[in-house]
Amino acid sequence: METFLIKALQLILSLSILVIIHEFGHFLFARLFKIRVEKFYLFFNPWFSLFKFKPKNSDTEYGIGWVPLGGYVKISGMIDESMDKEQMAQPPQPWEFRTKPSWQRLLVMVGGVLFNFILAIIIYGMILFTWGDSYIPVKSVKNGMTFSKTVKELGGYQEHDIILSVDGKDMNNRGGVLNMNTFMQFLDAKEVVVERNGQPVTLTMPEKFAENVIEAEDPTPPYYYWISTVVDSVFSSAKEAGLQKGDSIVAVNRNPVTTWTEAVGQISKKENKGKNIKISYVRDSITTETEVLVSEALTIGIGSTRPVYEVKKDSYSFFQAVPAGAVLGVETLKGYVAQIRFVFSSKGVQNLSGFAGIGNLFPPAWDWHSFWSMTAFLSIILAFMNILPIPALDGGHIMFLLYEVITRRKPNEKFMEYAQMAGMIFILLLLLVANGNDIIRFFFK
Repeated sequence: METFLIKALQLILSLSILVIIHEFGHFLFARLFKIRVEKFYLFFNPWFSLFKFKPKNSDTEYGIGWVPLGGYVKISGMIDESMDKEQMAQPPQPWEFRTKPSWQRLLVMVGGVLFNFILAIIIYGMILFTWGDSYIPVKSVKNGMTFSKTVKELGGYQEHDIILSVDGKDMNNRGGVLNMNTFMQFLDAKEVVVERNGQPVTLTMPEKFAENVIEAEDPTPPYYYWISTVVDSVFSSAKEAGLQKGDSIVAVNRNPVTTWTEAVGQISKKENKGKNIKISYVRDSITTETEVLVSEALTIGIGSTRPVYEVKKDSYSFFQAVPAGAVLGVETLKGYVAQIRFVFSSKGVQNLSGFAGIGNLFPPAWDWHSFWSMTAFLSIILAFMNILPIPALDGGHIMFLLYEVITRRKPNEKFMEYAQMAGMIFILLLLLVANGNDIIRFFFK
């Protein structure tokens, strides 16, 4: 329960920061162009608000709603999620959004996305300034890597390959969500140089390598550090089944395994949950088979000896951290954009996550480094998702404004209303699918 509360608190705090900054971007440009902002809300407030106040001589009501699904600013004379048709039926006023030049309205709509991306850059810069950048140079991993069956078949990789370069660049593993950048660098590579048996070997990746790897039903990740199958710690059902420290696992359900990653992949198959599986191991040159119960968490109670890897740390002064934060922000955006294409695959839709899935990305214990890293990542996601040309999102408004700039005529207001409604329905359906996936994963996986 404590873990759940810590993750939930981090998620709520992170999203609150992002929503306030996003809406402030819209608010600032609106006020800059003397457009009236009627409401500035954190969370939505159908029927009632948890808190609200309106400063004296101000046109804006500030408040906190009770539905924690985002927030909004209500801008006068704009077709938005409030669907205020009564206001739009009145004669246009000089303080309204609809009476301003198209370039001003465009900046108002871009403001939220812009501020979210700037926030991510600032956070990344301050992370680098405060904690530096720690990473494992993959080319320094002496035992090399292990790869999934699909990666070996399609890419020509072999066990113990040491990755020297990916498209001419070093491959560096970072912790947390930042490792997504490395993951996409590996999947989208065109040419990889590996060290094999002491010699450099160049591998050329086939077309749609990334898509085929993602769609494959491999029980192991595409790549990981090579770790032997020697057991270092034993507890729970593995101990009851007779496994001991120093045993070498050679097969799971009579499927041969040669690395720890393979063994864990075979053990953690969802069909094994709550069932006994056969574990074959070698002890004193004798191979023995035993049955072990797989827990609800898809584990049997064994641990491996983790090799010691060279961890490098780059430190940054304040003035170095700011541009480095911008570079890291751009890299993260590129990595996320590259990854988002997998959403349109059959497996990608199944992997969509709602609020519970996002909350689980936060650590179980409060850690400011992880919190800010995750917040910066979510800020980039929020910026990118909002710029998509979907009605009801900022990108939808921007799309219609660009149409107006190009054609020099405004879209029909009735059409805008219908488009706004269609966009809202689409977003609600997407939320239902994403949060439905969380529920399915919780109860059935």
